[in-house]
Amino acid sequence: MRKGILLAASAYIIWGLFPVYFKSLHGVPALEILLHRMLWSLVFLVTVLAVRKQWSWLSNLLSQPKLIAGFAASALLLSVNWLIYIWAINNDRVVDASLGYFMTPLVNVLLGFVLLRERLRIGQWIAVALAACGVIWLTVQAGHPPVIGLSLAISFGIYGLLRKTAALGALEGLSLETFILFPFAFAYLSYLTLQGHNAFLSGTTSTQSLLLAAGPITAIPLLMFAAGARRIPMATLGLLQYIAPSIQLVLGVYLYHEPFSGDRLIGFIAIWTALVVYSVEGLRHTFKRQPA
Repeated sequence: MRKGILLAASAYIIWGLFPVYFKSLHGVPALEILLHRMLWSLVFLVTVLAVRKQWSWLSNLLSQPKLIAGFAASALLLSVNWLIYIWAINNDRVVDASLGYFMTPLVNVLLGFVLLRERLRIGQWIAVALAACGVIWLTVQAGHPPVIGLSLAISFGIYGLLRKTAALGALEGLSLETFILFPFAFAYLSYLTLQGHNAFLSGTTSTQSLLLAAGPITAIPLLMFAAGARRIPMATLGLLQYIAPSIQLVLGVYLYHEPFSGDRLIGFIAIWTALVVYSVEGLRHTFKRQPA
């Protein structure tokens, strides 16, 4: 269990530090960073599959069109989530991005209620209501909804819902998603190359190295997370997931000096309170179900 906590926590720490990586590619358009992330992730994942000789899952894919369609949908949602996140980081909206991942667990609960007809316990209803109050407050004080945070939470929440019901594991699933995305990424990068706008070819050695690193930076924490998740209870995993947005928030406020007024803090406090209620209620429910 100790090893599982270490692996999962390390994955969340890496995800929390993503703003530092994407900020270093500030001169590259968000869409192009996304395309390179798709391309080099596939190269890295294919290498991992080759080393592990883990190809058997591919043989049955053509006979499972519903599986491919499901992963096509999850690949689209993943690319939308990545694009919004990269754009937010490189447009000085790290705090907004962190809000999205603070809200994701509560969006997951709401999606389970709406789409899967799951019954919510009273504590979960209270958590969702508190989060809604926080979002309403942020909307009123800003004059518009927290679009970035809501977009990230909803897109990742639906993505997680699709992956929850998928028949492939983390490595195979991400590999299939990048296989599906690869033709589009390659085609658009080829177009940019013809136009002379491919940052990988025209950029500095530092930019090229950072773009190449997108593959392992994307895949390694996901594989660490998958390995850790198998070793620890879901309640523990649920608490660890707040590491990433907490690091992002600290980076946004203290390293990148993004505005974080008292009025905005009130909205965040409402959402943090909702997460505390959600986590405590989840832990109590878990312990109640365990045999004496």
